[in-house]
Amino acid sequence: MKFPQQGRPADEVIADLEAKREGDVKWADGRTFGLVYDGGPEVHEVAARAAALYLHDNALNTKAFPSLGQIQSETVGFTSQLLNGPPTAAGFLTSGGTESILCAVKAARERAKVERGVAKPQMVLAESAHAAFHKAGHLFGVEVKVAPVKPDWTADVEAMANLVTDQTVLVVGSAPQYPQGVVDPIPEIAKLAESVDANCHVDACMGGFILPFAEMLGRSIPPWDFRVDGVTSMSADIHKLGYAPKGVSVILHRTKELRRYQTFVFDNWLGGFYASPNLQGTRSGLPMAAAWAVMQHLGIDGYCRLTKSTLENADQMRSGIEAIDGIQVLGNGGLHLIAMSAAATGESAAGGPEAEVDIFALGDALQERGWYHDRQGPPDSLHSTVSNTNDGVIDQYLAALVESVAEVGGAKAADRSTSYATLE
Repeated sequence: MKFPQQGRPADEVIADLEAKREGDVKWADGRTFGLVYDGGPEVHEVAARAAALYLHDNALNTKAFPSLGQIQSETVGFTSQLLNGPPTAAGFLTSGGTESILCAVKAARERAKVERGVAKPQMVLAESAHAAFHKAGHLFGVEVKVAPVKPDWTADVEAMANLVTDQTVLVVGSAPQYPQGVVDPIPEIAKLAESVDANCHVDACMGGFILPFAEMLGRSIPPWDFRVDGVTSMSADIHKLGYAPKGVSVILHRTKELRRYQTFVFDNWLGGFYASPNLQGTRSGLPMAAAWAVMQHLGIDGYCRLTKSTLENADQMRSGIEAIDGIQVLGNGGLHLIAMSAAATGESAAGGPEAEVDIFALGDALQERGWYHDRQGPPDSLHSTVSNTNDGVIDQYLAALVESVAEVGGAKAADRSTSYATLE
């Protein structure tokens, strides 16, 4: 498609965009488990109205846009309350979980260099930790040392302890981790970080806006937030189960002193004093304002309502999967994240185990019926993030799952890829 010499009518341009979307997943139908999180028509409306107000506003300079400075401060404060941050807690808004994680790694590296003289920084994490930590290590020159997970998919802290050295700047835990949706043993991880005066970051990008409300609803959640001594920073995505539009996340530090290691400050050029709190310079005010508006619109009660529905749907989905021969749920997180894999179906007539259901072939069969999952591995599995978006469709999903398992039989998918990426 060529850049047009002359402009086109607005209706024609919008019609083209609508046509382009025809091949996209139909998340509004509730058949997509992840990627988009919909809080319902009223939440959508308040977010859209806030977005229109801040369509062009720029958070690069909050002296010019003081309302965005106030919005950022208040939104970070709301999140700190949810994560049980102390009165000293401080943070910033970012564009998403990856940027929040990058900022946490950068802050840990800088603190260790200044306070401990660390020259060859390392971070220690479980193989279940988000890929963004590896991206941060690549970008910031921090060696990533990876420990295995235990049979229940939580981080193996004993294995992590064997990787900690005097060059460790960061030890990572997840609440919950993404692949199987289980909460790591955060107190033990934080204590390990304290043993070498390293930062401890809890990645709650997936859990920051569901675990607090799950606790309020009476669910048993292992210790995971700033109530754990030794946790120095946390990340939480408002654009996931916070139901704000993409892209807005929070990076929160226990103190302003720890937060200052995240900020880049520079004045050795001809443009005057420059400071940026995260990785972006210019930052859109739109997602910040939309997040603030959604949080204010829902309040604690609204989030509890959405969380209750989400967890009940996830419970139903887990039970339905476990009732079907040939497939199983990996881990027992009891939250909104579900990994579904193949399981032995019993003994064949000739003796020995029957052929397993090929989980990627099952994913293809489900997608043909309009249900979209992310593929992941190892082990090969289909990943679901259940949210309010999926309310009211779980019965339909389980019926489609039964049909798809029967259809697949022993067939194998030729495509074994597990793409979670943009390469073009």
